[in-house]
Amino acid sequence: MTVPLLKIEGLTKAYPGVVANSDVSFAIQPGEVHALLGENGAGKSTLVKMIYGLVRPDAGRMALRGVPYHPAKPSEARNQGVAMVFQHFSLFEALNVAENVALGMENPPPMKQLAERIRAVSQEYGLPLDPGRLVGDLSAGERQRVEIIRCLLQDPKLLIMDEPTSVLTPQEVGILFQTLRQLSGEGTAILYISHKLEEIRTLCDEATILRRGRVVATCTPRDRTAREMAELMVGQVLTPPAKAPKTPGPVALEVRDLSVASPNPFGTALKSVSFSLRRGEVLGIAGVAGNGQDELLLALSGEVTSPPQAVQIDGAPVGHLGPNARRALGLVAAPEERLGHAAAPDMSLTENALLSAHVRKGFLRRGFIDWAAVERFAKDVITAFDVRTPGTDVAARALSGGNLQKFVIGREILQNPSVIVVNQPTWGVDAAAAAAIRQALLDLAAKGTAVVAISQDLDELLEIADSFAALNEGRLTPPRPAQGLTVDQIGLMMGGAHGMDVAHRHEEAGASA
Repeated sequence: MTVPLLKIEGLTKAYPGVVANSDVSFAIQPGEVHALLGENGAGKSTLVKMIYGLVRPDAGRMALRGVPYHPAKPSEARNQGVAMVFQHFSLFEALNVAENVALGMENPPPMKQLAERIRAVSQEYGLPLDPGRLVGDLSAGERQRVEIIRCLLQDPKLLIMDEPTSVLTPQEVGILFQTLRQLSGEGTAILYISHKLEEIRTLCDEATILRRGRVVATCTPRDRTAREMAELMVGQVLTPPAKAPKTPGPVALEVRDLSVASPNPFGTALKSVSFSLRRGEVLGIAGVAGNGQDELLLALSGEVTSPPQAVQIDGAPVGHLGPNARRALGLVAAPEERLGHAAAPDMSLTENALLSAHVRKGFLRRGFIDWAAVERFAKDVITAFDVRTPGTDVAARALSGGNLQKFVIGREILQNPSVIVVNQPTWGVDAAAAAAIRQALLDLAAKGTAVVAISQDLDELLEIADSFAALNEGRLTPPRPAQGLTVDQIGLMMGGAHGMDVAHRHEEAGASA
């Protein structure tokens, strides 16, 4: 019988008030693509941090190729053949590709030699990179290539990937999967974390499913439906979001020829963006990361101002107004970067509830804060959106990414806005939480709220959107009805093909066939 590449037995890790992992055991064979599944707070992040040497287990043991394995730090894990691509890129935008790769190596070779290796390895695995390009000039997909190539230069035997497709187009996902299959064929094992269960079914050989820190099931993904795996993760039957019949009302948000520079030196300027959105309508906006999504949210929320007529709420020009003035008029926003932008890391959940809700909820009275009311509101958000936390006094940074996302989105939804703009509303959350957030947005729309949902999850947009547009290099395609659109058509629009071009391209393909 083959010795497993990695064998985990009884791994346990507890923090004050919570057991992150309890008696976790499973094995990964050489060349196997092994999925690690679980809802937010299930213990996935803690587990891979123990494998990668970022966290020390309280109990249990690991063996790598039959030899006891207990890395005290990531460099020890890398030296033994374990590499990790994190969900959040750790790259310096002002440095080039080769310089960023060198920073992740213990003993980098001379820069010229390293550049040659980057070219060779990136070409070999179908992820071509120019080592001299500035990272700030790269797309999100190209930045992920830098992270992957940095790992591959270490010749890993186990590659851990955390939500690797969250910033990729469907076409880029296909390229990544080809690379992972090539690595698997060469004997490299891959531990793959993702909430995109259809991807798991397509790519992975086996899956270990965690719930509240324990292994509750193992399965062969291709033998299960995505819904069956999601229900194993959450331990309950899932109901897909349902659109209620509605008649769109008057125009709530009008954007006319909006052009603004990016506050980020490596960002993307918006170029003549125009659309109108009626009450009760959901506009889905797709785009590869770095094509102006952040800038669009900033311009709509008021964090970046514009000529007054460029943005209008219920017919009133607001382009020159800041966020609080727009909130008073009914427009709320939830940005993509939840820790640092949407929430202050070291502030409690109560304090974070105050930050964006005080205008619409009336928490400030004659210069004094009604802290009892703020705390009640924070508790309402926690209850309504199933935020897993010991209480409202917990700091935002102490929550898992998915639970903080639920809090941030819930905080905006419960303010009963007339317009809500959300960027990546279900980024990093599990299937049950994603379904709940999507349903909450649909419920808002049914009550007459105009919803702008900016997302890289195309299935999500097709599920909730009434109309659809795509951002490419700061330009927005004309919105079109979402009904009848396919993921392939959306992928082409995200890549720069606009509106009717996509339809014509598909008609021509059908005619030639």
